[in-house]
This record gives sequence, structure tokens and C-alpha cells, in this order.
Amino acid sequence: MIGETKTMEACYHCGEDCENQNICIEEKQFCCQGCKTVYEILNKVELCDYYSISEKPAGINQKNNSRPEKFAFLDDENLQAKLIHFKDTEQSHATFYLPQMHCSSCIWLLEHLNKLDKNIVRSQVNFLKKELSLVFNHKHISLRKVVELLASIGYEPHFSLQNAAGKKAKMYDKTRVIKIGIAGFCFGNIMLLSFPEYFSIDEAGDYNLKQLFSYLNLGLSLPVFFYCASEFFVSAWKSFKQKFLNIDTPIALAILITFARSLYEIMTQTGAGYLDSMSGIVFFMLVGRFFQNKTYNTLAFNRDYTSYFPLGVTVLNERNEETQIPVSNLKTGMHIKVYSGEIIPADCILFMGKAVIDYSFVSGEAIPVEKNIGEIIYAGGKQTGGALEMQVVKDVSQSYLTQLWNNEAFQKKEESKSYIHVMSKYFTLVLFSIAAASAMYWYFHDTTKIWHAVTSILIVACPCALLLSATFTNGNMLRVLQKFGFYARHAEVIEQISNANEIVFDKTGTITEQQKSNTSYSGKTLSEDDIVLIKSLAAQSSHPLSRAVSQQFSNVKTLNVKLFEELKGKGIKGMVSNKTVIIGSADFVNANLNEAQSSKVYLNIDGEILGAFSIQTQYRKGIKTLLEKLKPNYKLSLLSGDNAAELQHLKPLFNSELLFNQQPQDKLDYIKTLQTQNKNVMMIGDGLNDAGALKQSNVGIVVSDNINNFSPACDAIMDGKTLSYFDGILHYCKQNKRIINISFVVSILYNVVGLYYATRAELQPIIAAILMPASSISIVLLTTGLSSLFAVSLKKRRKYFLLKH
Repeated sequence: MIGETKTMEACYHCGEDCENQNICIEEKQFCCQGCKTVYEILNKVELCDYYSISEKPAGINQKNNSRPEKFAFLDDENLQAKLIHFKDTEQSHATFYLPQMHCSSCIWLLEHLNKLDKNIVRSQVNFLKKELSLVFNHKHISLRKVVELLASIGYEPHFSLQNAAGKKAKMYDKTRVIKIGIAGFCFGNIMLLSFPEYFSIDEAGDYNLKQLFSYLNLGLSLPVFFYCASEFFVSAWKSFKQKFLNIDTPIALAILITFARSLYEIMTQTGAGYLDSMSGIVFFMLVGRFFQNKTYNTLAFNRDYTSYFPLGVTVLNERNEETQIPVSNLKTGMHIKVYSGEIIPADCILFMGKAVIDYSFVSGEAIPVEKNIGEIIYAGGKQTGGALEMQVVKDVSQSYLTQLWNNEAFQKKEESKSYIHVMSKYFTLVLFSIAAASAMYWYFHDTTKIWHAVTSILIVACPCALLLSATFTNGNMLRVLQKFGFYARHAEVIEQISNANEIVFDKTGTITEQQKSNTSYSGKTLSEDDIVLIKSLAAQSSHPLSRAVSQQFSNVKTLNVKLFEELKGKGIKGMVSNKTVIIGSADFVNANLNEAQSSKVYLNIDGEILGAFSIQTQYRKGIKTLLEKLKPNYKLSLLSGDNAAELQHLKPLFNSELLFNQQPQDKLDYIKTLQTQNKNVMMIGDGLNDAGALKQSNVGIVVSDNINNFSPACDAIMDGKTLSYFDGILHYCKQNKRIINISFVVSILYNVVGLYYATRAELQPIIAAILMPASSISIVLLTTGLSSLFAVSLKKRRKYFLLKH
């Protein structure tokens, strides 16, 4: 009597088979006490929606869960300092690599950790990098306890010496390389031993040789089937258990059918089988995925490490002279000067000045924090007081600034999924339907062609090309734009730029040079003491007009400034040598004047109006030509905090409103008004007085002339030199849609043609295996080639501008 095989029930948490049927809660079966404990934790805090997001068991198996004491090393303060990249009186920020992260349920659970422990303030997942960024209250929960919490729910962080040193561990998949090597070796030898079959040798003596070769081929195919192809079977099995058909399901089925058919023919001596096709399928699929991952990792690497923002840092030399250098050249030990409104580029020790740091960019806390001399100031904070002198204690982390820039608090709520992702969702189901229909057809016409048709269909048609078309196109677009001094926050910004139909420009520092102006003074004669007071206060601010005043007295030494205050769009004030000094607009200094001759900065010392600096700003080279090119396709508006002295000069260059004396709130309200009229608004400013407008706009772009006026509210940063051929950038972004559409059509045509020949049983499986990765690689080459082709016109525009100016 043949005993019945007992079907094991799947674990409610992780989906593994439950060998012990006694571990259960409310008819929910678990494979171990660890999975049961995780369920109890989630159930207690009402997080069991985790199990319904993907309609599958998505948890991490807990049979080998780590002991909590394993993480005692995290109590070491020196190690904590290396792992924590921001810390204030309450909050600490850390990022962990979680290799267990694998699905949407993982993302949902990890971003709701605050329900497991209220002392976790915020958690954000980067799924592609399998990283979790955490903000926690270190007064009530330690770094060790945070890690133990993650481990208790199945997400034990991976630590290494490179992580502790602040370096990225090099992700190199040796297993896949080994599989490719084994599959390639076996594939080549199987083809070599299949020559008798290829030449149809049927003589008696050679027939025995053919059989010997068939058995040798079978032996060579075993490591290919059981080891090299294992990732396809594991992935397909998991998706099947989760009632979902992923991309690996048809591939695994094709490999299984080919191997089973070959095994049957060899063992029954009715044929030589198709082991060359099977091993070829596995080999070429592994090679294709290897290059696909290498290409994607290259794009990600460029994004993290080579896309430096055009930010500048003021460095002080031994003679206390100021020099501007790119933020990427900042090194440990350098002395830097940070002005009011500028971002702290790296972790520093304060040794001069009063620091009033706004950490809302980092922690979301809007209340500025005061720091004293000798205290550490973390990267990402913004100085709201006067100028500071600091010493860099940690190299700048551009990837950390990028991470802050991509904080969800600064994201626009208008992103939508493309039709490519919608179609790919149903691709596998449609593919199985076509395979079944083809099998039915050949069953009634020629049964010998069923296996050829079905296997080829399952292999040749693949949504990889559809999914990769947008990914690689956008990735390459970002890379090309970076070469031209345009740095987008993420790929969606390119699409937002192409949809804009109204462009709003700021004036000072945007269409005018930030560091070039003609300055003259009129009023009472200034004494040497007055000049020192004016220079000392003006040197605290990074605003272009304050810098223009400061540069008038470049050789004058400055004094300490107390009670410094800068009011956006109005001016600055402070106490210097016990005297109240105010520099700014006429209203701000109580001048009660209404002049409109040029940009003027008025002076008030201890209540006495001394006079004013007339600052004639210089317009950027090529700005007039740029505006003329943009007018036919866009509505162009101008918002300025200055007076209307240059209205008549600017009016012919714009085809919409020109508004002057605009406060930051006025600029924000204007953007909102345009959006109520269904306008897609692009705001271009310098990031000083227009942060609100930049964030409100559909696309916010900051123009930077190597000055640290970066605003996290923007979607892109543009080098000041790039603005003059910005029309080329806009044209290139619009080409992005065309490139994606072209690659999409090519992908569809590939699948249609492949399926046509496959359903007719005219396509060998091994050829289909070659074509599938080839299609993905061809998409990468196509998108890269088209991007490079469209970039030629952009290069010509830049070359023309450089030759002319």
C-alpha cells in the first residue's frame, strides 16, 4: 500500500513549510517560534496589514535569528560615531544595509517602525540599494536597541569595517560569475559532444558513441540544471507560492521542460535530447543579467559619486585670504568660512562666530540650534546667523547631501507610473496564454512541434526590455545633463521639465551675474570707522548685493558682529562695536525714499541715514538671446525683490508679467496663482529669497555660480554658465519622451516578431535564449546612442556660446 504524502502547510509569516504543526495562533500556522514572535509583535501594534500588501507571506524566516548579545559591540562610543552621521541633543541619524529586503511588504514594514517603537522618529527605505535610513531619539533608545529591534523582525543589518569607515562596500556578485563560468564550460562541452547528432551519424559503431556522448551530456547538464539555473527556479517557486507570476516563471518552466524532455529521450534511447539548448538558455540568461546589473550599478555609482553639485566653499588660507573652491575638493583640516544662509558642507568644528544652525534640512526641526566655539556642526545644517569660521573634521559626503536632497519632505506629489510599468504587470499572464494557445494548435496539427513552440515562446518574450527602456534612458539622460552642468534630483524631474509651459525667472543672481556688478556710493562722506562697520556687517551675508558692498572694501579688516539678523528680501542688521548697523532697502533702514534709478542698498548707523550704494548688476552673457529663443514656446515672467528701475530695459525680453519689490511670500503666491490657471510652472531662481516659490512650482531650478546657496526645495541645480544655453537643455529633456517611446516601440516589435516565429515552431530555443538578453543589451545601446545623438545639438549650442563670449 502506497502511503499518502502529507502536504505541509506554509508558514503564515515567511511562507516556508511548517514541519512542526503545533506552533499556531488563531488557526495561523508558523514554522518556528521566531516567526510566531514576529507575528505577535506586529499584531500587538496593529501592523498586520504587512501580510496583506503583496497577498503573500512576505516575512523573513526566523529559525536562525541572531542572539541579541551579538550586538554588544554597538555600545562602543567610537564605533557609534562612525555609524551615526548626524546627532543633536535628541536625534541621531543612521543608515543600515539590509540584504533581507525583497518586496513591497518589507518596505511597508520598515517605514512603519515607529509603531514598533515610538522613539524611532522616521524611517525611509532605498529599495534599490537595500538601505534603511533611520532617525531615532537616542535619549530613550540606543543604537544597539535599534539594531536589535530590526534583527527581531528579521532584518539584521549587515556591518563591515568599510561601513564603519564610512565607505561603501563593493557589491560584487561572485556567485553569479561562478555560475556563468560553470554554465559556459558545460555548454561548450555539450555542444562539442553533440557533433554526432548534428551530423546525423547513424552507423552501428558510431551509434554507441552517440549514446556515450548523450550520457556524458546528461552528466554535464546536471550542474547547469541544479546549480546554475537554481536562481530561476527559486524565484519562480516563491512567486508561485505567493500566487504571482514573475518574470522568472516562464524561463524556469522552459528550462524544466527542456531538461525533462531531454532526460526522457536519453533514458529511453529515443533521441539525444536538447541539453545543448537547455545549457545555452541558462548560460545566455545569466550573461544577460550580469551585464544588465553591471550597467545599472554603473549608473547608480555615477549618481552617487560623480554627480557633484556646482556648490562652492569659501576656504581661508594661512593669511586669512578667502578663496572659492568646489565642494568636492574640500578636505579634512581645511579652514572654511560659511556665510548667513549657506549650507554647512561637511562636519566641522566651530572656532569663530556665533552659530545659529537651522537643521530642518536634516532633521525636520525648524527651530534653529545655537552652537558654541569648539562644538561640532554637522553637514546639512544652514547658518541663519552671521558668518562662521570652522575647521573641517570629516571629508564631505556628496552622497549624503544627495540623500538629504531626496528626503521625502522635499518631494513633489505629482509622480505617476508610466504605461510601461502597467503593461509589464500583465506581461507574464499574456505570455502563458499565448504559449497555451500555441500548444493547443500544434497538438491538433503536428505534435512534434509543441515543445519547440512552447519553449521558444516562454524564452523569447520578456518584459525586461520594456522595463529597462525607461530606466536606462533616464539614467543616461541624467549622466549627459550632468556633463553640461545641470544636476537633477531624480529622473522624474526630466519629465516635469518637458511638461512645463510657463517659466518664472528671479532677477538678482539668476539672470544677472552673482559676483559681478558696478557699485558706486552717494551720500555723506564715510569715515574709516564707518567703512569698518559697514564691511563687518556686509561680510556676514551671502546675498549678491551684500557681497557687492563688501567687495567695495576688500582690504578692510572686519570686527565681530553681534545680534546679526537677515530678513529675506529686506536687508541685514547687527551690533558692531556697540553701534547698530542696518543695510538694506529704503523701507528697511527707514529712509522713506522712493527712488527707481538702480538697485540701491541704504546705510543706517545708530539711526542716521548716511547714504546708499547704487549697484548696477551685470546681466549674464547670452541671456537676451536665451529669452528670445524661449518666448515662442513659453510664457516668461520675472519676479524681483528690487525696484522697477530696469523695467523698460527688461520689458521687451519677457512676454508675461514683470513684478518688482516682491517679497518671498509674494513670489510664492504668484506661483500658486499660475497653478490655479492649470499652468505647469518652472521657477528659476538663486535659492536665497525664493525657496518657497521653488518648492511650490512644478519644477524648481536653482542657478549656482560656485556659491553655497543650495536650497533643498529645488528639483535641479544648474551651473550659472549653463543658463545661457538653457533652451538646449529644455529641448534635450523633451527628447527624453521620444527616446522612451522609440525604445518602447522597438521592444514591442522585438516581442511580436519573436512570438510570431516561436508560435510557428520556426525558432530554436537556444536562439531564443540568445535573443532575450540581446534585446535588453540592444535597448541600452539604442537609448545611449539616441541620447548621445540628441546631445550633439546641445554640444553645438554650448560651443557656439563659448566661441561668441
